[in-house]
Amino acid sequence: MTLSSTPLSAVLVANRGEIAVRVFRTARALGLATVAVHSDPDADALHVRAADAAVRLPGAAPADTYLRGDLIIKAALAAGADAVHPGYGFLSENAGFAREVQAAGLTWIGPPPEAIEAMASKTRAKELMRAAGVPLLDPVDPATATAADLPLLLKAAAGGGGRGMRVVRDLDALKEELEGACAEARSAFGDGEVFAEPYVERARHVEVQILADAHGTVWALGTRDCSLQRRHQKVIEEAPAPGLPDRLRETLHEAAVAAARAVSYQGAGTVEFLVTADGLPYFLEMNTRLQVEHPVTEAVFGLDLVALQLRVAEGAALPLTPPPPTGHAVEARLYAEDPAQDWRPQTGVLHTLAVPGEVRVDTGFTDGDTVGIHYDPMLAKVVAHAPTRAEAVRALAHALAGARIHGLTTNRELLVRSLRHPEFTAGQLDTGFYERHLTALTEEAPDATLSALAAALAQAAPAPDAPLAARLGGWRNVRSQPQTRRYTAAGTAAAEYEVRYHPVDHPGVRVLATSPTLVTLEVEGIRRMFHVKQNSNKGEVYVDSALCGSHTLTVVPRFADPQDRTEPGSLLAPMPGTVVRVAEGLAPGSPVTAGQPLLWLEAMKMEHRILAPASGTLTALHAATGQQVEFGALLAVVQEAQEAPQS
Repeated sequence: MTLSSTPLSAVLVANRGEIAVRVFRTARALGLATVAVHSDPDADALHVRAADAAVRLPGAAPADTYLRGDLIIKAALAAGADAVHPGYGFLSENAGFAREVQAAGLTWIGPPPEAIEAMASKTRAKELMRAAGVPLLDPVDPATATAADLPLLLKAAAGGGGRGMRVVRDLDALKEELEGACAEARSAFGDGEVFAEPYVERARHVEVQILADAHGTVWALGTRDCSLQRRHQKVIEEAPAPGLPDRLRETLHEAAVAAARAVSYQGAGTVEFLVTADGLPYFLEMNTRLQVEHPVTEAVFGLDLVALQLRVAEGAALPLTPPPPTGHAVEARLYAEDPAQDWRPQTGVLHTLAVPGEVRVDTGFTDGDTVGIHYDPMLAKVVAHAPTRAEAVRALAHALAGARIHGLTTNRELLVRSLRHPEFTAGQLDTGFYERHLTALTEEAPDATLSALAAALAQAAPAPDAPLAARLGGWRNVRSQPQTRRYTAAGTAAAEYEVRYHPVDHPGVRVLATSPTLVTLEVEGIRRMFHVKQNSNKGEVYVDSALCGSHTLTVVPRFADPQDRTEPGSLLAPMPGTVVRVAEGLAPGSPVTAGQPLLWLEAMKMEHRILAPASGTLTALHAATGQQVEFGALLAVVQEAQEAPQS
């Protein structure tokens, strides 16, 4: 690249978590000072600890903190930054914020505000792309939609990340889904505009990374496949998109470059397409920012896209052509969520996050950090790069299977099973993957009996600094009166596991060595190691092994504590969050039907419906729109209707 005309000295990242840490890493490598901003819950977050300086944004909610452009600009000026990098999400695609940054005399690490504005509304963007010759799906007017138009996809005109997006397969549900999509879009983006287009079954989500400078050069950096999605949010991404004919790749590259040139684009961006089963591409949207999945493109092209963003912002010119791609890269997003429970996000302390192998891990957390309720539940992105797709997929699955993740339920097992699924390994990808396979992919974890035995042995093992006699006592693999311990295992159907130890009384199992952190067993003649971590504060034991996978075990007290009882039909908050909507007209005395949505709870950027457990009468309503609720809070009570006696 040519020498820059406006060299930078310090960059503020108007974001948090993983992307802020990632930008700081490159900034440091380029000799730039770094400035973080943080909300009150993020005061000790990793991105704050990673920066040279940090500025507090008072409050917790994004609307009061990371979405306050005025406070962020003040922070940049006060800390001596001369540039602002928006990351992704929050204000990254806000043209007004970009203008305010520039008006304050700061360098904006992103595309021109006019380009952001042109692509900010998906409806206006589609009109612009149609004029540029980019292929599009024809919009559908919800007011005149017929059964022949089904299924329909409702989408928010502003924003992304799956918010304000619904699939409609029944005309009778269109009105309610449209109202719900508008309300969700208004809450998330301050803009309730929603449009409809045909929902293409078994389609692929394919995108093209672009990079452009101020001198007329536009790079199309290959394709990425992002078809594996939950709630219209990406879970596994890879580059290049497998199985595309050369001519289709060329068409996508040409369309992406045309889209960039149509808005005089500069910096990094992504043009997203829907590719039908018969290979027809349609423009979806243009993201005028860096994407979450940019590391797979970096791996394949050997580039640092953040470094290139910074240099383009300084005025540097790109070479006329990018470097050639090499190999294949796959990325998995590790979320603190329970896929088997409607992708319910998890909060709490992340005691351990360790991923083995030659993989890249981008994260905003370290051991001991707390995952709160206010932000996205993504813990990390794990990326594998190899000469072939099969090797990259295998390496990523192996690394995730061997990861130690303690303290929170995650989607790790889902990721491993997805990467090893026959359809995925064969490159048969489409956006309906999880609709078809979620039940099989979230089946209960492997039997936890051996993990429970290892936990009991580790908990009973003397510490390394214990007296010599205790450490030399050893474990007897002979029969006498055994000691027993009982555990419950998170995520399994079994209520509890009872294991006998000291001496071990399990057929085919011999104890070879024990310590509080590592237990070695001989199982049917094969040596197996079980890594153990104990959390005495919560009574949990985390056990990881190649044989049994990972289990979170909780010791069952010898005498159970009495539990508070709740009234039958009580609806409790499944997580801490904010009540964003209550069903229209709902009040004590209202009749309800089983499965009817009663209220909507928002937590960690996702919206969750609270449904009536049975048909009957709402006898109590304790929730109101805007109310903050804690986990387990009583929201409502439904009294089930009694069947009339048979005469």
